[in-house]
Amino acid sequence: MDFRNSVKAFANAPLNRLVILDVLKNYKRPNDKISELIKNGDLIQLKKGLYVPGVNLDLTSPELFVIANHLWGPSYISLESAMSYWGLIPERVYEVSSITIKLSKKYQTPAGRFSYRSMPFPYYSFGTLSVELSPGQVAIIATPEKALCDKIITTSGLILRSTAQTLDFLLDDLRIDPALLQKFNLRELSLWIKDAPKNESLRILVKTLEKI
Repeated sequence: MDFRNSVKAFANAPLNRLVILDVLKNYKRPNDKISELIKNGDLIQLKKGLYVPGVNLDLTSPELFVIANHLWGPSYISLESAMSYWGLIPERVYEVSSITIKLSKKYQTPAGRFSYRSMPFPYYSFGTLSVELSPGQVAIIATPEKALCDKIITTSGLILRSTAQTLDFLLDDLRIDPALLQKFNLRELSLWIKDAPKNESLRILVKTLEKI
């Protein structure tokens, strides 16, 4: 069996246990074969039951954002990761941050660090996009507006009470370019507020953005 060719069609996303077992269906002891593939560097285990191709297979590995969507889901890329992706913040991000409707979680994997913050439904469902990061690799990512709202909500101790304070947070703390904030869809953002945690802070955010 040519394991590489068998998994090539699935390699644009992490390989789950069902896919691997189907590929190895002719083996009497597939679990032993999975252990061998990991040991030989053909597979990298992200967590129990989830894998990506190892360097020996010479296949394109899934993008980190795609891995994040599969590692703990349902979830979407947000916070600093999405803000950096959209160019809102200048910093390079070394951990992939996501929002989930499940329990908050952190993973340290051979592919990198991943963190997940819990948000309630229906607020969770607003403001996300399916983005093709590379051919065949699609991830669910927060819009710039949603990523900023998520950042405000999840920042411990942050309660926005005035436009001056909000501007300090946006321009000094986060170092967001005002020209980018001027492009925000405030009508769409306003629709989420009634279902959002820290909704008063988000109302102050909208009032501040209207003045930029």
